[in-house]
Amino acid sequence: MTYQEPDQNGYYGQFGGAYIPEMLYPNVKELKDNYEAMIADPKFKEEFDGLLKDYVGRPTPLYFAKKLSDKYGAKIYLKREDLNHTGAHKINNTIGQILLAKRLNKKKIIAETGAGQHGVATATVCALMNMECIVYMGEIDIARQKPNVERMRLLGATVIPATSGSKTLKDATNEAMRHWINNPSDTHYIIGSVVGPHPYPNMVAKFQSVISEEMKWQLKEKEGKENPDYVIACVGGGSNAAGAFFHYLDELDVNLIAVEAAGLGVESGESAATTALGTPGVLHGSKTILMQTEDGQVVEPYSISAGLDYPGIGPIHAYLYESGRAQFKYVTDEEAMEAGVELSRSEGIIPAVESAHAFAALGKMDFKPEDVVVVNLSGRGDKDLETYMKYGKY
Repeated sequence: MTYQEPDQNGYYGQFGGAYIPEMLYPNVKELKDNYEAMIADPKFKEEFDGLLKDYVGRPTPLYFAKKLSDKYGAKIYLKREDLNHTGAHKINNTIGQILLAKRLNKKKIIAETGAGQHGVATATVCALMNMECIVYMGEIDIARQKPNVERMRLLGATVIPATSGSKTLKDATNEAMRHWINNPSDTHYIIGSVVGPHPYPNMVAKFQSVISEEMKWQLKEKEGKENPDYVIACVGGGSNAAGAFFHYLDELDVNLIAVEAAGLGVESGESAATTALGTPGVLHGSKTILMQTEDGQVVEPYSISAGLDYPGIGPIHAYLYESGRAQFKYVTDEEAMEAGVELSRSEGIIPAVESAHAFAALGKMDFKPEDVVVVNLSGRGDKDLETYMKYGKY
């Protein structure tokens, strides 16, 4: 097994697998048996690549951030996933999965969303492909991400609030899973991150791997080498990080920095720093590291970011953490908000609050002047203006 690929049962080390109700077994098996052949098919690849180019707007730029570079003492580049159609990296995966769903003759699409970017990306591709779309979203997230809710509805999606538990991403995922159990034959569940039962983590990582695929040739153009010294990305479930890391996973000279949301502080009781606080267990269909009590009850996560307050991480990230292949950093709400304002004012780019966590990690690193650093700017901050305003950091 390489870092890129799980074993035949979907495990990265001890993490992964498919822990699912019997009702879902046919769906997951159908996907597992077909997805690799389908995405390797030249016709699929031609359609996927064509949509990424002409609809999504890829390749996204690799931008040299001079002021950040001067401040932090390294060559800092931003991978501009915020410039994709719909404003984040999420569209890379939803394009791929909607094409799979069509080939599997599914008629309906369901999805979960936290910050709303995956919900918008799913609603977008459903409108494009004329498929029914239902998006589950936590009641709290609906309130704090209102612009994205309105975008989903305008695109024709039905947005259903999750009103149990913490009323955030975990609970939206629970509701989407329940829907899928009750409608297994005609419905495809577009999971938005590298979580869930095998083959989802591997499949989503492969669709997002276009990020690091582009980074390699862009760095060759700009720096004369394909490999940076550091790749930095935020991690909730971890799809943007999986995409940014993917082509470097087995390049051991590249330092991978995963940034989790510490909320009000790792030990505050109001945090989403899974690797600092979690233990191995099963969440949403796979074995991973998650925040849980001694008797296995999920601990409610907290972050100012609607996309990072998830109580677990994808199994690929759990393995990167356990094996030491990636370093995990923890960033508080305050540090993230300050980093978001700094990027806005120094480079004229307003990042999503999720992405701002990655930028906050720059101050926790010890760079050399010749180091080449790529920060994955996973989404734009339009959806978070109210959060920035409430925080009052400007």
